[in-house]
Amino acid sequence: MNFLILPGIGDSDQNHWQTHWERASPSFSRVIQDNWTQPDCSQWVARLESTVAQSGPNTVLIAHSLGCLLVSHWAAASQLEIQGALLVAPPNPMAEVFPVEANSFNEFPTQAFNFKSLVVASANDPYAELAFSQHCACSWGSEFICIGAAGHINGSSNLGEWAAGKQLLQQLLSTL
Repeated sequence: MNFLILPGIGDSDQNHWQTHWERASPSFSRVIQDNWTQPDCSQWVARLESTVAQSGPNTVLIAHSLGCLLVSHWAAASQLEIQGALLVAPPNPMAEVFPVEANSFNEFPTQAFNFKSLVVASANDPYAELAFSQHCACSWGSEFICIGAAGHINGSSNLGEWAAGKQLLQQLLSTL
């Protein structure tokens, strides 16, 4: 199985669980975008498409924040097959705190994916109310899990390697 890490705006720093997972296993690799601070949806989708084409159908996407919206855009446009996606802390583009630099992601597809997926949310995410995350899960045909109060589930959440997140990934993998 190949695991593609999809960070959000600004990339995932050294304290982020995605970075820990990538360092821990050669089967995890990051999809590198050309511009992390001024994300362009069409460019990010094109990069994901080419990376998934190279990775093959035994791929699982591991997205955080804006990476979750990226998956929804990619899934609506791509004919490529993957195994599944772990979607952590999807941000609400209509929220006041949503970065204006990422406005090309504002209108995101809400159609069901043709692969298994799991949306993981926090009860106190400053970028999305729980109801928004639940709506995303329902629209995308994803399973939904709230992990309690964990902020934006990022490096600032002090999760380290986020062992509970790895268990959620295993839970997703067991359904494939």
